[in-house]
Amino acid sequence: MTTSKFSEKSTADQVLSGVDLKGKRFLITGASSGIGLETARSLVAHGASVVGTVRDLVKAEASTASVLNAAAQGGGSLELLELDLASLQRVRACADMLLASGRQFDGIIANAGVMATPIGRTVDGFEIQFGTNYLGHFALINRIEPLLADNGRLVVLSSQAHRVADVDLVDPNFEHQEYDPFVAYGRSKTAASLFAVEFDKRHRNRGIRAASVMPGNSATDLARHFSQEGLQGLLESVGKARAEAGLPPANLKEIAQAAATSVWAAVVADKDEIGGRYLEDCAVAPIDDTPNPFADGVRSYALDANKAERLWAKSEEMIGAKGTYLCP
Repeated sequence: MTTSKFSEKSTADQVLSGVDLKGKRFLITGASSGIGLETARSLVAHGASVVGTVRDLVKAEASTASVLNAAAQGGGSLELLELDLASLQRVRACADMLLASGRQFDGIIANAGVMATPIGRTVDGFEIQFGTNYLGHFALINRIEPLLADNGRLVVLSSQAHRVADVDLVDPNFEHQEYDPFVAYGRSKTAASLFAVEFDKRHRNRGIRAASVMPGNSATDLARHFSQEGLQGLLESVGKARAEAGLPPANLKEIAQAAATSVWAAVVADKDEIGGRYLEDCAVAPIDDTPNPFADGVRSYALDANKAERLWAKSEEMIGAKGTYLCP
């Protein structure tokens, strides 16, 4: 178990206190709001150069003013790049722009995502949450993998919701079963964790380590597909399930606290301790296979090396990757 002086209450700035990131470069997807915005702000405030991907450049220029201000004061920099993870064509265009510049990254933080969306398909026909949260990142990161520096890190945001559902390798797009928004979200976040497991295995020969992160529940616009009543109902269900299991109430984190585990994993943690693991509250999470979807810890299926390998192969097949997509 990783020993950490940080906890669920730590903020991203506290995690990076005294750390000089000048000369370090990071890629963050979904950098214009919520946890991604705070992750970017904290890194640039400590001198890092950040490339932030966003779906809408015009909107992002307004919402990232706080990051630019922090960069000016801390000696870091922010560059925005357009990326729509729900389109393989746009993923490839973004990846190719990064490859053309040739500049390396010390860390990649796969932060962008959608949650509990109504049934929908990406332009390539994938279920929208699996396609956006997982497959888009799978395609992007594998294509730009040569830009990840030796001894670099990949941080993939998972979620406590991975406890709701394992991946479905037979019917990932809900073509033969009834769609459930939260099950789909859970599957996409289990896939995110399994991606980190297999990426870590494939690239640790370069000193690169990958880990998945449960940031903690916080009030971001990720929940925009919930009605006020629906969100209230979810929070009540969480409280009830935790109480029944004898667990303390789940506290909502401030966004600054929710970004802490991402920056801890990307910069501060011992990379060999976190490689291939699932992290929460700035620590390696224990395995907990109780079926309670709102318990802490990680379900063992989200770290299953055999399943991670099978998901990778299925993902290559889904995006037509063999020998074409993943190679620059």
